[in-house]
Amino acid sequence: MHRLKLFLVALAALALSQPAMAQEKRRSVLVTGANSGIGLAITQYLTARGFHVYGGARKDEDLKTLNAMPNVTAVRLDVTKQEDIDAAAKFVREQGRGLYGVINNAGVAVVGELATVPDKDVQWQYDINVMGPLRLNRALIPLLKESKGRTAVIGSLSGFAVGHSGGAYSMTKFAMEAYAETLALELAPTGVLSGIIDPGSFKSHAREKVVIQQLTGVHDLNQPLTDEQKKVLAGVQEAEAKRKEPTEIAEQVYRFLTHEKPYIHYMGAPDQTTADRVIRVMMDRTMELNVSQPAYTISRDKIVAMIDDYLAKNPIKK
Repeated sequence: MHRLKLFLVALAALALSQPAMAQEKRRSVLVTGANSGIGLAITQYLTARGFHVYGGARKDEDLKTLNAMPNVTAVRLDVTKQEDIDAAAKFVREQGRGLYGVINNAGVAVVGELATVPDKDVQWQYDINVMGPLRLNRALIPLLKESKGRTAVIGSLSGFAVGHSGGAYSMTKFAMEAYAETLALELAPTGVLSGIIDPGSFKSHAREKVVIQQLTGVHDLNQPLTDEQKKVLAGVQEAEAKRKEPTEIAEQVYRFLTHEKPYIHYMGAPDQTTADRVIRVMMDRTMELNVSQPAYTISRDKIVAMIDDYLAKNPIKK
């Protein structure tokens, strides 16, 4: 009987210790722009699957909302401010959980023809979409090296297929393709992996912000609008409500973080038509490069053999 009591006491003590043990083993990931849209979907998806998320946001109300979510610690973070980035890196280190992943999600868009879009709008996009991940990763790579972790950028399919009046935005997303690939090469010896997840048109506030900027000249949703401007915004919001939730993007982020050998590039098309178009655009670009220099053109048979060889070495991961 005495031995049974001791066993039961030990079993109870073990059960009580499990939450603490689980918390110690919980991998931590920092997500920028975690308060809405794709960033919020990523945050919720990861925390539901055992990750702890440091949710980056700029506004007090968003930080409060993030802190109220299970397994989320809010971090004040404006990726255009080095002081915010340095403070965030210091805060994460002091939490003692380590850092396994960084998801650079924060991004903005402005539309306008390249011949007329204001310089300040182009520079604003670059400051957030390109320099933001560059600054943040520089600050957090030391932590990622300790964990042999992973860092990814949320890019865009606009980094492959361009459209009218979206050129300045596409320029930033093309740049991030190069960034993710180069970073993967540079960090490979350290065990840190780099990647990029490229969404298409999913539900978010991005297009609403674009319209607000066009209507008011200010990059903020909380702007006073005239009745006519409200009608324009309502039309955009109605169309936005019909788009798919960005769950599939969160799934791709999860795959990047958990696959033993993740890809560098992950597509996030919302439908088959979009996926087909992107692959077709990439094939057209490749074929144009191939035929434009006749002296070194690769034959059809060799191209088919290259495709078959790639697919044999890189089976589709479920």
